[in-house]
Amino acid sequence: MRLNRLFVAIVAVSSVGVVRPGCAAADELNRRTVVTFNHAVEIPRKVLPAGTYIFQLPDSSSNRHVVQVFDQHGRILATVMTIPTASPTPADQTRMTLARQPAGRPYPIKTWFYDGRSDGEQFIYPKHSTPQLAD
Repeated sequence: MRLNRLFVAIVAVSSVGVVRPGCAAADELNRRTVVTFNHAVEIPRKVLPAGTYIFQLPDSSSNRHVVQVFDQHGRILATVMTIPTASPTPADQTRMTLARQPAGRPYPIKTWFYDGRSDGEQFIYPKHSTPQLAD
């Protein structure tokens, strides 16, 4: 599947931000989504500097609440556990919500909803941890 470059705007909505990729390279089965962030974001235990990343579910039917994160070259950066979450309406496009942070801090990704779906993944963060910078 061809990687498409995305330019993502972070929009503040009360206490969260919403990332809405304009287009994505995606696959229904593994929900592969390519997204470019223009600010640093955080996933559990890692900070992803501004750049292009691939989010997808692993190729496994046993546990669908795990998200793999790859760099733009397809190298795996993290595999994180998530919990299922739901939206009252299906996403009209891939959507990630971000927690609001003080200036200069990375935005933690809270949820990820794949295009056309009302079921999504909520990222689980440890109460007290210092995230590492992704390579």
